[in-house]
Amino acid sequence: FKVELTRFLDMEHAMVKLADRIDWEAFHAAFDAMWSDDTGRPAIDTRLMVSLHYLKYTYDLSDEAVVEGWLQNPYWQYLSGMRYFQHEEPLDPSSMSRWRGRAGQAGAEELLEQTIRTGLEIKAIKISQLKRINVDTTVQEKNVRFPTDSRLYNRARERLVKAARAEGIDLRQSYQRVGKILLKQQSRYAQVKQFKRARRCQRKLRTILGRVIRDIERKAGENMCEELATLLERARRIHAQQRKDKNKLYSVHAPEVECISKGKAHKRYEFGVKVSVATTSRGGWHVGAMSCPGRPYDGHTLDGALRQVRRITGRHAEHAFVDQGYRGHGCEGPTEVHVDKKKRGRTARRLWKWMKRRAAVEPGIGHLKSEHRMDRNRLRGEQGDMVNALMSAAGMNFRKLIRHAALLWRQILERLFDAMRRSIPHPRPGRVVAAA
Repeated sequence: FKVELTRFLDMEHAMVKLADRIDWEAFHAAFDAMWSDDTGRPAIDTRLMVSLHYLKYTYDLSDEAVVEGWLQNPYWQYLSGMRYFQHEEPLDPSSMSRWRGRAGQAGAEELLEQTIRTGLEIKAIKISQLKRINVDTTVQEKNVRFPTDSRLYNRARERLVKAARAEGIDLRQSYQRVGKILLKQQSRYAQVKQFKRARRCQRKLRTILGRVIRDIERKAGENMCEELATLLERARRIHAQQRKDKNKLYSVHAPEVECISKGKAHKRYEFGVKVSVATTSRGGWHVGAMSCPGRPYDGHTLDGALRQVRRITGRHAEHAFVDQGYRGHGCEGPTEVHVDKKKRGRTARRLWKWMKRRAAVEPGIGHLKSEHRMDRNRLRGEQGDMVNALMSAAGMNFRKLIRHAALLWRQILERLFDAMRRSIPHPRPGRVVAAA
């Protein structure tokens, strides 16, 4: 007694057209090898999981929000391969987190690669557009609080106390109430520029962190669990580091966070990881996105970015246009790298036209951050940094595919109506005779 989705959906809808053109078998071939068919619980359908991730990064939704939206939107259900309208959630949102962990970087690159292949198939992308690319770097910020010393001291103490209680360690004092009061006082004193009092509160927070560290070391000994040992090592680093030290720890739960300065007037420092983004010079299609931990020089990231473009598109780019931050990159290969400069000089007019389009990558990065979840990365670890960057690029490409499918069908209808109007014979205008 169920009603099929095809009975009440608009089959000319852009998402329906796109769902019929995507090669879902390629996803099954790439991802089904990650799960065993013989033991354990049956795996969730690959098409369902892939479509949920496309929708998540296309519309900037959390795992919970995309599952709720899927339950209400029949077009999203059709995209995921459902035959009938579903009235229950297809999975728990935590399954998406575990699936991303299994897929990793290779799975995220597969999602981005299929957007390029689908674009070529429906002729949204021309092969000639893949010959010239623009490459630039940006900062993908991590979802952490602004790392002041006082916050780090208090946060490290809180995490240590919680882990010690979970292990059954009876601490002499937790400093829960005192630490909370000192953190508030320090921020208020700093706000009204009473810096001596603020530094006094900060020193007190550091002192009580050291007391908690020594108390746990005495009572836990060498038999502590791995989680507590890891937290204790990070707390020691936070307790020992000074203001101008290098390789500082900026977050207790995300030690991979780095402090990066890009010279922005409105935001001097950003805390996250550097990301290299590659787009086509024409069309703005994303053909590469990779995280670059360790704060490397921009020129040293170019070789890895070009190799990734080769893996995703299946061909070498003939020309790559970069800004002046890539000077001295030392990249050799089939791709000719053009570094931007202030004046044209002896540059050929045809090449200069493409060099002026290098700046087109900047608004593309802005869209990734404002609309496709690259502004604050909520995924864990260095692998989460890489996966979030790739899936953000795949989400932006998927939105462009939807728009192209809608525009293409509208153009087909307009041409059809024009042909029909031209084929209908119009009566020759006659002369009106006045009645006698």
